[in-house]
Order: sequence, then structure tokens, then C-alpha cells
Amino acid sequence: MNLVLFAVAPVLVILIYIYLQDKYEKEPVGLLILNFILGAIVSIIIVTIIYLFTGHFIPVTDKYSIWQQFIQAFLVVGLSEEFSKYIIVKYFAQPRKAFNEQYDGIVYAVMVSMGFACTENVLYVLEGGYQIAVLRAFTAVPAHATFGILMGYYMGKAKFSKHRLRLNITGLLLAVLFHGAYDFFLFINFIPGISIGAFISLIIGVLLSKKAIETHQNNSKFKT
Repeated sequence: MNLVLFAVAPVLVILIYIYLQDKYEKEPVGLLILNFILGAIVSIIIVTIIYLFTGHFIPVTDKYSIWQQFIQAFLVVGLSEEFSKYIIVKYFAQPRKAFNEQYDGIVYAVMVSMGFACTENVLYVLEGGYQIAVLRAFTAVPAHATFGILMGYYMGKAKFSKHRLRLNITGLLLAVLFHGAYDFFLFINFIPGISIGAFISLIIGVLLSKKAIETHQNNSKFKT
């Protein structure tokens, strides 16, 4: 039970932070919880189904192949996981009447992303113990949050733009780019010291996420 709490704690911290940054017009709590649950269950199911195909058609035959690990990081993992979140935000959250300002894109994308991250983190922590819980609390969980913020930034803009498709896809691809980069540097850890690239990509993602939040806050139509 304590391990589960350790796994869930960083997710809750991020969710509360993102919710509090929605300064001018809060989202319905029930809808936020529903998006979180969809991320925790439906998104995981979508990814699992995709993995059944990608694992068969794009297998890793040489774990020391940089090219194969690149494909795994960006297409098999990054694209699959971010697409599973994107589908929920695009077809469930974005059409809602409550989605009525650009910052809401960040809120709902993070809710879905943290739902996914919560399920994933619990599974990893139950297997790896407290050391994995601490490590992932400062790496993988905030990484998923940054992917959600970057995706949500553009999906928030898309809701109120004539270029909805282009902006939505931009958000998806940006999330895939950062997710893929983060994983790629971890996957090729057979190269000494290369894993630092994952932390650099995470830091860049955090800085961009902070800027994205501030931009949508400043552009809120509810700001007085």
C-alpha cells in the first residue's frame, strides 16, 4: 500500500499544481477526474493494442543498434503513448463546452497524461520498489507532465483557431519529439554518459512548459 502511495504522490502534486495555475476560470472537477480516469485506463488499453502490432512488425533484433533504438523511442513508444493521450483530449475533452479558453488545453492534456503516468508508475514501482519510486518521481512522471503541457498548449490554441487540425497535430508531434528524445537517450545507455541527454531534454521540456503556461495565463479571456 505504501508503494502505491509513493507512486501516486508525484502525480497528485503535478495535478494540483496545474489546477492551481488555472487562475481565472476553473474546470469542473468531475470532468477533470473523468479525463484522468480515461488516461489511466483507456489510454493504457490503446497503447497496449498498438504495442501488440508494433512489437510484431517493428521488433528490436539488436539492442545495441542505435537506429533500432531510435525507432523504438520515437515511433513505437513516443508516438504510441502520445497518440493514445491525444485521442482522448481531441475527441473527449476538446469538444466540451467547459473547454472555453486556451489554458484548458493544458489542463485536460495534463489530466489525461497524468492518468497514463499514474498507471504506468504504479506498475513500475510495485516491481522496482522505493528506489524506483523516488527516481521516477523526479524523472518519468514530470516528463509525462511536460509532454502533456506541450501537447495541450497547441490543442488549446487549436480549439479557437481556423487551423485546428494543423495546431492539434503540432501539439501531438511536439509531445512525440520530446517523449522520443527522452526515451532515446535512456534506451542507448550502452553508450557511457549518454543518458544525460534524457535529463537535458527534460529540463528543456520543463522550461518550455513553464513558458507555455504563462503564455496561456496571460492570454486568458477571463483575465480581468
